[in-house]
Amino acid sequence: MSLPPLVEPAAELTVDEVRRYSRHLIIPDVGMDGQKRLKNAKVLAVGAGGLGSPTLMYLAAAGVGTLGIVEFDEVDESNLQRQVIHSQADIGRSKAESARDTIKGINPYVDVILHEERLEADNVMDIFREYDLIVDGTDNFATRYLVNDACVLLNKP
Repeated sequence: MSLPPLVEPAAELTVDEVRRYSRHLIIPDVGMDGQKRLKNAKVLAVGAGGLGSPTLMYLAAAGVGTLGIVEFDEVDESNLQRQVIHSQADIGRSKAESARDTIKGINPYVDVILHEERLEADNVMDIFREYDLIVDGTDNFATRYLVNDACVLLNKP
């Protein structure tokens, strides 16, 4: 089953972007059109912990143009063995800010939008509305149900 694309392609890739993503461009199922779609995509990660960390890093490396991060917690030493986006130097820092800095180190062409707040019923629709795709990296059922319900109501994958 083939699904329709989520976003239209960006107008162009810069020379630097073509060099950076050259390996994607030679993959027939990605190519120039697919890379331009990645550049134009807006993906929101709910959580920058054990699930969100590698997801955000790979999306940044792939060239997703805008990454949003919903995260209200701070980096703790006990996070470091599984939350690979953070480092020893980040202990005590906002996880969202730490994730943003790592993402920018991986790919400076990615725009990062921080939502440093707890996801709640009164803010979820406003936060999700601006994104094409939502990635659930949460660790509790209440938030997972909230994410699912909001995605269904907004028709967001």
